[in-house]
Amino acid sequence: MDADTAIAGASAPESEQPVAPASVIAPGHGDHVAAAVDTTPFETPFDFLFEDLADDFPAKHLPNTDPATVVAKLRALGAAMVEAGPPTTPNSNTPAVYTYWGQFVDHDLTANPDRDGSVSNITSLNPQPLPPEEVREGLKNLRQPALNLDSLYGPGSVRDGDIKMAVGTVAEQNNNGSLPPGAHVPPLGDAKRDLPRQNMQAQLGDARNDENLIIAQLHTAFLRFHNVAADWVEARHPDWRRKSIWVRAKRLTQWHYQWLTVNDFLREITTPGVVDSVMLGDREHSLRRDGKVFMPLEFSIAAYRFGHSMVRGAYDFNRNFGTDPGAITRASFDLLFAFTGGGKFNAPQPDDGSHPDVLPFNWVIEWDRFVDHASDNPIHFARKIDTLLAGPLHDMRNQGNEQPPGPVQQLLKNLAMRNLVRGYVLAMPTGQAVAEALEVEPLTHAELTSGDPGIAQALTDGAFLDATPLWFYVLKEAEVRANGNSLGEVGSHIVAETIIGQLFEDPNSYVHHDWTPAEGVRLSDSGNGHHLVVTIPDFLKAAGVL
Repeated sequence: MDADTAIAGASAPESEQPVAPASVIAPGHGDHVAAAVDTTPFETPFDFLFEDLADDFPAKHLPNTDPATVVAKLRALGAAMVEAGPPTTPNSNTPAVYTYWGQFVDHDLTANPDRDGSVSNITSLNPQPLPPEEVREGLKNLRQPALNLDSLYGPGSVRDGDIKMAVGTVAEQNNNGSLPPGAHVPPLGDAKRDLPRQNMQAQLGDARNDENLIIAQLHTAFLRFHNVAADWVEARHPDWRRKSIWVRAKRLTQWHYQWLTVNDFLREITTPGVVDSVMLGDREHSLRRDGKVFMPLEFSIAAYRFGHSMVRGAYDFNRNFGTDPGAITRASFDLLFAFTGGGKFNAPQPDDGSHPDVLPFNWVIEWDRFVDHASDNPIHFARKIDTLLAGPLHDMRNQGNEQPPGPVQQLLKNLAMRNLVRGYVLAMPTGQAVAEALEVEPLTHAELTSGDPGIAQALTDGAFLDATPLWFYVLKEAEVRANGNSLGEVGSHIVAETIIGQLFEDPNSYVHHDWTPAEGVRLSDSGNGHHLVVTIPDFLKAAGVL
């Protein structure tokens, strides 16, 4: 039995996910969009990667004897971490696509730690640090702890027919019949460049993938890649049942995504050598407790939030909204949040009834501006991983608007404040404690106070030099020990051990099937040759969006 038959044979199940209920998708026909009918909620565990540090509470954590004072100092540090004027942080060597591939991975692995509730309550006027046992018992993950694309295939997603995913079509004109400004971006005849929408709202397995336009366009690429994979399988196995073609296309899409996440994304953003070490078995921490796979809180609440530092305040998005001569304007942070379901497509001014209910053609992304390591345009790269965030993250457009002006609204709109306070509430160990546990030389006072003087002062005033919040520590370590071009040792190990560890815990992942891209979808060239999909740009080319 060959690999294809083994995976997509006549008895192949509709879903092969072992952790949580899979969605049941009602098949559609042609362009009909059929909604998922199974919205059964599920919960999976969060827990602490460094169990010994969690057990040593509060000695290995920020002080808990005077929470009001600690929270005030954390807020002051968060306020200092956001640029007040024009960008001053140099660009990294990392193309901007990696910021949003990382966000896509995050949405695939975790959901819930940012939602206020009885456990993760940061909107209280007096947030209190919780003992680790209360955090692990009360906070639950609303995602499967696996790189299985449940954000793509889970409840809320939709199919177009029996083997393909639905993809939305961009608008050719505004609702009042006028034309959007600028050039037509998608090639004629290829207008399926938006998420599938109903009344502006994207029909997705995870609505967060429509919170900004770059992640929405990346999700669209994943939908299109699945459809290419379906065509690829059907062409090679015309005698297979439709259900078997669907299963194989889904599995190929998952495996390409997993392989690229390890071999392109992780190698780009971690210290050299860490990925190879972890893949070869240097995984010091189990991701299974009481027989269940869990998502580490140190990853979700602290280390993996390094991507917030990479976000730009504006992008060279396409020929209409970027740096080309004659462009209308750059794609500002506000605009990227406005042309999504969360922003109600109210850009650049409140809706007067003319805006289309789907993405207009002039706002389709041009990915060549996001993926080129050799680009000579600095705006094509992510910001360095450091402790100074882009100015718009100080006043986030779609956050905290339901709150009256005051401390709570300020906290919700300032991303740095939110991250720091949430880490305190959810019992994150200090950066020094984690470095010691990993046997990594901790940052010195001189390293911690280098760079921006306002941040250094807030760090010193907060008494955080010997007990540093883990999220800040990961950013600072990247800044001073990797020049902001990758994570440092502490951040790299937490991120790599978590993502790679989840793959080894998932019996359906590519690492358990000896799969490589040589057995996957290939790119065709003008000479009728075929090239492997081994980079993120290859993936986007295969999806037909680059």
